[in-house]
Amino acid sequence: MAEKKKADPGPSVKDPEVYEALRDDGASKEKAARIANAAAAQGRSKVGERGGEASDYEDRTVEELRERAAELDIEGRSSMSKAELIDALRNH
Repeated sequence: MAEKKKADPGPSVKDPEVYEALRDDGASKEKAARIANAAAAQGRSKVGERGGEASDYEDRTVEELRERAAELDIEGRSSMSKAELIDALRNH
């Protein structure tokens, strides 16, 4: 079976290998590009050391989730349930 050829993410993505791995893991295009470019600029190991300090979305209140959704400019957040907010945040 032939392997599916991946589309070139374009010149704005500085580390296409990291970008494709993140996309394969389900990251949005925006998130994958942001992490790939940080990895290219600062080194993969440096970027890998970050994170892990945020609380789980399930442990946050609906208001906290809406605030985070507002930071990311997620549309329709004011009428979303907690589960919908969590899904929108994870798939942003």
